[in-house]
Amino acid sequence: MRSYCAIYVDAGYLLASAATRVTGTSLRGGVVIAYRELIEALIGQVELQSGLPLLRVNWYDAGGGPGGAPDAWQDQIGMLPRLKLRLGRMSPGGEQKGVDLRIGLDLATHGRNRVADVIYLVSGDDDLTEAVEEAQGHGVQVMLLAAPDRHGRPHAVSRNLQREADGTALIDPVIIDRFVKPRPKPAPAPLEQPETVERASVPTPAALATSRPWTTPIPAVRSGEQTAGPHGNHTLHSAPRIVYSSTTGRASVGDANLPPEIEKLVEEVVHGVVDTWKSTVTDAELRAVRSERPYIPRDLDRAMLLDMSARLGMYDVDERSRLALREHFWEVLGSGTADDAPAAQ
Repeated sequence: MRSYCAIYVDAGYLLASAATRVTGTSLRGGVVIAYRELIEALIGQVELQSGLPLLRVNWYDAGGGPGGAPDAWQDQIGMLPRLKLRLGRMSPGGEQKGVDLRIGLDLATHGRNRVADVIYLVSGDDDLTEAVEEAQGHGVQVMLLAAPDRHGRPHAVSRNLQREADGTALIDPVIIDRFVKPRPKPAPAPLEQPETVERASVPTPAALATSRPWTTPIPAVRSGEQTAGPHGNHTLHSAPRIVYSSTTGRASVGDANLPPEIEKLVEEVVHGVVDTWKSTVTDAELRAVRSERPYIPRDLDRAMLLDMSARLGMYDVDERSRLALREHFWEVLGSGTADDAPAAQ
């Protein structure tokens, strides 16, 4: 029976780690990826290191389309030769569901059936440790293929996972640097030409005499006063200073009282995510996010949590740190005045 190698890619880990190496933050929207070339380069590296032909690449990700269906990019990836698309789904809170379970089940099942002699696992998730042990128990060698950080070390890989795997190799940094690039800022939309307004004719005294009376001006309503509407009276209030979690919807107020070293990490993480995101969006998109305050877009919230987790070396970020990240997000994003001025060249 011919021997093969296989590659199991946790796409969330690979793309977030590659983005961190290229831009300093895990925000996937901050990079442009040449998927075909990236995958072909990974296959070449694995075949060279193992000395075995590739059986298949399993690409695990959360479906970006409705109901967990593949989005346009995932559909193209799924059409590549010797690649199988294995999709979970995205929860309403923006969290991946079913992706880790698919990887774990495939490791255990494929190990039991000996579909490959060596499996290269591109992931750093501690939850896969037991599945790795299960595959090894059936005689399969499981190697970690980790994304390198800017210092040439494995990025965000669980120590438990490294300890149980048969070895840890790094993706060639040249592969990431060549096929993952910072996303350029979109060109500004062309200015709309002002419409020509015709000068209104001056009414004659006879026309004024037969016209309807002028409408009575509507008085201004201050915050806290009531104003009548089609569905009854409403009270106008100024917006409260609160921050909502984009994943839980719960409101939080006040100071998180974090240690100074954690406060510094919060500042660095938020600046990294916001600066990267602002460099890839139009002014209209920036204004749209500000108008939705206090709700933070899911991809930005997730990137801040992933980056904070990587900085802390912990899988979960505690609630106080989450609160601090989301509060500082709005401080860094600004209100849309001088902070949007282009930087001097």
